[in-house]
Amino acid sequence: MAANMGERAESLLPATVKFLLAVAASFLLAITVAEASPAAQAVPVPDTVYFDLPPRAGGAPYRIFLRVPASPAPAQGWPVLYVLDANAVIGTAADILRVQAAYPLGTGIGDGVVVGIGYPTEGAYDSVRRSWDMGPPPGRTYPPHTPAGPPVRTGGADAFLAFVEDDLKPEIGRRVTIDPARQAIFGHSFGGLFVLHALFRKPEAFSVWISASPAIWWEGGGIVGEARRFVADANAGRAGRLLLMAGEYEQQLAPFQQGAPDADKRLKRFAESRIVDNAREMAALLAAVPGFNASFRLLPGESHMSVLPQALNLAVRSAFGR
Repeated sequence: MAANMGERAESLLPATVKFLLAVAASFLLAITVAEASPAAQAVPVPDTVYFDLPPRAGGAPYRIFLRVPASPAPAQGWPVLYVLDANAVIGTAADILRVQAAYPLGTGIGDGVVVGIGYPTEGAYDSVRRSWDMGPPPGRTYPPHTPAGPPVRTGGADAFLAFVEDDLKPEIGRRVTIDPARQAIFGHSFGGLFVLHALFRKPEAFSVWISASPAIWWEGGGIVGEARRFVADANAGRAGRLLLMAGEYEQQLAPFQQGAPDADKRLKRFAESRIVDNAREMAALLAAVPGFNASFRLLPGESHMSVLPQALNLAVRSAFGR
């Protein structure tokens, strides 16, 4: 009887009142759920900060990522690894070092500093600026990467190298004690091409050079001429070590690419770029330099982009291995 009276009373409520009661109930439920769920937090890259640094010669700033160990620096200073395209790879590089340096007897990796060179962008890459910065001179001009974008220029690698040497390294030295005898640099693809150009232009800048999937074919393969001149001028020998790498599927189709609509186009690009063969041949050419250690590693199961984690792991080992 009481239940029937309640149902009858509810049926007499105006529709507007029913609607407002439903909204209020939903609001109270939302508050309850919000109170029960912890607030989401951004995940920072451990032990890493960033700052923007403009070149003293003028131009747009670079975004510099700096990973420093929590412990005091050794007497000789920290070894350091500079990584290009840092917006895309700084998290991976910093975590590889953080995890492995914590167990040096198991990994053979000591701790050190990672300096990432990137751009003030939220994207993984700034394709326009990196084309200019990492392309060896004389360079060329290409159509825009996007409909409303600027023309894409290459050829600014010497200016970029000057920024690294004259502006960035002194700034890092003001912030952290660095071992000048243990400085390494890593670059991938266009960055790998820049690493080779920097080696041939200023071989004393770093002691370890890591070039992954370098675009040796770029603009007619002019970097090969630089390499031959480097070898010819190095009769007295050169100190240093170069590791060249490429993925297994950078010159042949990966299993998931076979039969794809773009398979023929991809095979044509492979034949033109010859990333694996070019990297292997470059290592063989530079191995002839007295006192200089040049080697090549083929990374199984990897394509041009998936190669990055393996390549970064080997870069960390090359820079911080004991």
